[in-house]
Amino acid sequence: MVCPLREPVSDVFISDSSHTSRGEQRVFSRGVREHKLNFIQLSERPHDASMLGTSSLKVLLLAVAVGVYLIPSPIDPKPYTFEDPPPALDGPLAVNTRLQRGRRLFSGQLKGPESFTADQKGNIYTGTVDGKLWRISNESLTFITQTGRNIPECGMSTDYEPVCGRPHSLRLDRDGQLIVADSYQGLFKVDPWTGEKTLLHSSKEGADGIPFGFLNGLEISKNGTVFFTDSSSKWGRRHVRYEVLETNRLGRLLSYDPVTGRVRTLLDSLYMPNGFAFSPDEDFLLLAETSIAHVIKFWLKGPKAGTKEVVLNNMIGYPDNIRLSDRGTFLVGITTVRFRGRLFPPFLDLIGPYPAVKRFIVKLVPLGWYDVLLPKYGLILELGPDGEVIDSLHDPTGSLTWAVSDVFQQGTHYYLGNTDLPFLPVLEEWS
Repeated sequence: MVCPLREPVSDVFISDSSHTSRGEQRVFSRGVREHKLNFIQLSERPHDASMLGTSSLKVLLLAVAVGVYLIPSPIDPKPYTFEDPPPALDGPLAVNTRLQRGRRLFSGQLKGPESFTADQKGNIYTGTVDGKLWRISNESLTFITQTGRNIPECGMSTDYEPVCGRPHSLRLDRDGQLIVADSYQGLFKVDPWTGEKTLLHSSKEGADGIPFGFLNGLEISKNGTVFFTDSSSKWGRRHVRYEVLETNRLGRLLSYDPVTGRVRTLLDSLYMPNGFAFSPDEDFLLLAETSIAHVIKFWLKGPKAGTKEVVLNNMIGYPDNIRLSDRGTFLVGITTVRFRGRLFPPFLDLIGPYPAVKRFIVKLVPLGWYDVLLPKYGLILELGPDGEVIDSLHDPTGSLTWAVSDVFQQGTHYYLGNTDLPFLPVLEEWS
């Protein structure tokens, strides 16, 4: 049997006048019968195909939108509106390149040296994203200990941080021991020479029945009391983007008495409290509320003791650690800049008042993508005692550093912290 679509050519002839107005072509097979082969006109095919394609695309997009809408959001954001647009880049905030006048140390050896302290011999101490504590002496690096478990995966992903540990802030007490705030584990005492460590207070214990979720800043007062911040009782460090987008008030400033072991809550209902620094006389401290770009003053002595006030709001960026300089001023690392756009306000300003938009965004954008979207712009601020901006150092292209977490002065050198970068930037002088 011969297939109709494979008939011999010799058995078929096509009439010259066999085209109809609809594009049909008549084929005669030696008088047996007439076959009609319909050829769609070129002008008809794209129209019908595009109609079908458009309809299918609309159905697909609708299905995706409904699916995303039905997925529960991991965050429960609150509306927040910044008081004003970001300040203009003029006066003490004028753009410059003074933050580019430095160099990088230990490239590929230190990842995320967050904060620093130093002993009387000039040794520098820091903690990194892989859970390790280090001593820096004459630009040589010595491993001290690990706050968590030392496994091969440490430093490869934030998912391993609760196991490996993440030392954030550290200071030396009067006995020369390191007091370390590990974001996940709690407060440690570490011998900087032997590496012996003691857990002073675990995050699970917390304070007032609330476990610590994200230990962050730490300072030791002259009388030995340890002050520290818990940035969030809900989100850990590895979910810091959720904490910022949610804009909740679940942070606390606390104190630990090394003699009695007692932990007290000094301030609560704070917006992601981060680093802080005492005044020279320790009559107050300045503290960064990172998620809302604020710096507050908390009074420790005098008639205002126990009260707080906002001394700097509507900042040019989101503050991280605050350190006291030898000039009596306060040095602030800016983790992310908050600049005016040509057409739109800064991203968090734009979505701040709309919780539904925040919930939708976190469903679509994986956590690992947020860092890619952040500008590589380095910025540190110098503040006076009342929170006024008196100077700023910029690295507009990130040639030395960006996302500055700490500005630690040791002599004429300034060690610049960061949360994830694989090097340690150092300024030779404040110029």
